[in-house]
Amino acid sequence: MTVTVLEKKRFINWFLNNYQLKRRESVWILNYLMNHERVLEHVHFVDEARLCPKGVVISTKCVDDPPFRFYKEQVMTSDPEKSFHDIRLNDNETIFIQLNFANSNKCHRYAGVLEENPYIPKDYYVTEKDQQIAEQFLTNLIYEFQIKKIHEEIDRALDIGDRDRFHELIEQLNQLTDEKCAQ
Repeated sequence: MTVTVLEKKRFINWFLNNYQLKRRESVWILNYLMNHERVLEHVHFVDEARLCPKGVVISTKCVDDPPFRFYKEQVMTSDPEKSFHDIRLNDNETIFIQLNFANSNKCHRYAGVLEENPYIPKDYYVTEKDQQIAEQFLTNLIYEFQIKKIHEEIDRALDIGDRDRFHELIEQLNQLTDEKCAQ
């Protein structure tokens, strides 16, 4: 999804009118971006901006997050003035901004400008427990599918009177059930 400069401008204006930022310099940065369309073209609002090559994290007074963070190529500073100078001097570089404010995940205006962060690893939000649950789910799904197929084949063997195939399938079914119980 591409967010237009006008949509970003409107959002920043709304945001600044509705939230108090922990650092006044953050207001300067957002105002600068809002008033420089050429720079605003390179701005992307994302989650986890700290993972980006050039990320800014700004917090409002209504949350417990740090007031300000600027990340550039694995270097972090909490000095907004340094980041402001970097943004002004490198106005053609892409900037990823994360805003921390109360109920941000429920704010339709923020959702309207929020873009997917291309620097978040695919498994970033997947915990080890999630992986275990997914593996168990797939294992159970495969087991149920195998059981269903064997039952269908048993029914077929009974329909045509194939005793050898029937006994062979019953043995497969028992083996599969024993393996499942052993887990």
